[in-house]
Amino acid sequence: MSAESSIIQADLLNTHAAFTRVREHLQTKIIGQTLLVDRLLIALLADGHLLVEGAPGLAKTTAIKELSSVLEGDFHRLQFTPDLLPGDLTGSDVYRPETGEFVFQKGPLFHNLILADEINRAPAKVQSALLEAMGEHQITVGSTTYQLPRPFLVMATQNPIEQEGTYPLPEAQLDRFLMHVFIDYPDAKAENQILQLAREQAKETYQKPSTAIFQLSKQDVERAQQAVLEIHMAEPVQEYLVQLILASRNPASYNSELARWISYGGSPRATISLDRCARAHAWLHERDYVSPEDVQAVAYEVLRHRLLISYEAEAEGITADNVIEELIRQVPVS
Repeated sequence: MSAESSIIQADLLNTHAAFTRVREHLQTKIIGQTLLVDRLLIALLADGHLLVEGAPGLAKTTAIKELSSVLEGDFHRLQFTPDLLPGDLTGSDVYRPETGEFVFQKGPLFHNLILADEINRAPAKVQSALLEAMGEHQITVGSTTYQLPRPFLVMATQNPIEQEGTYPLPEAQLDRFLMHVFIDYPDAKAENQILQLAREQAKETYQKPSTAIFQLSKQDVERAQQAVLEIHMAEPVQEYLVQLILASRNPASYNSELARWISYGGSPRATISLDRCARAHAWLHERDYVSPEDVQAVAYEVLRHRLLISYEAEAEGITADNVIEELIRQVPVS
């Protein structure tokens, strides 16, 4: 091995160790939500965005705030409301009378980590303002296009309890989210740990604030994202991944029940997202190859918002997760 290769290998090991520390740190601050922590890191590794759905008080906001505390970059929270305008996200041209020129004033999207809180409370026109930012990592105002900083991650939240005054997300925007994560209440053990943590944090408010003892640099994130892309995926595993998506588009070839449940299957973006997430899942769990189990582990979050379930299936209480479970059961592992 050459000296240059040794240096690259050492950097990758250090990067993986840094992500492991971040994961451990988040799990001490976001108790009982291991799935949320893992999916948030996978979204960062796969250079994608996260839609998180859960009841109030389940540490959705805390999760991305804690990630921002150990990540080199800046964080901004956007509270979506019915009166929000697209320019409130992207920014706008402001006239300067002293110079007689229009100067672009950057909006809150020009941050590395964005929390779009209760995204479904804003009308479709505002939600669509996120489309270009999430899909292209850029925004266009007038005739000028502006690049967004990297890394760039949007974590949007939805409250499944209150539906009054909300607007369903357009399918095109849903497809821009790498994963759609459901989170639930913690168990009794985790609830006791949350109480203890809350008491400790309350005491800290009267003491000198502590500073993070480590930070994940932007170079670490870029190295990790590149390493994820280079994770080995054997041809049979890739074929299995592709067949899962094809089965969602042609369910009749596998099962008549599936054909009755699915109106539309996953798009090519679903295939790409499943590939990226499976690779990130393998890397995060210290493997240098992707297994069928990695594909299955992230399939629910990648596909549940991309499958259109028939009215007949919904009337029978069939959910997207039921459909994905059946897809995994029907499609053989190569």
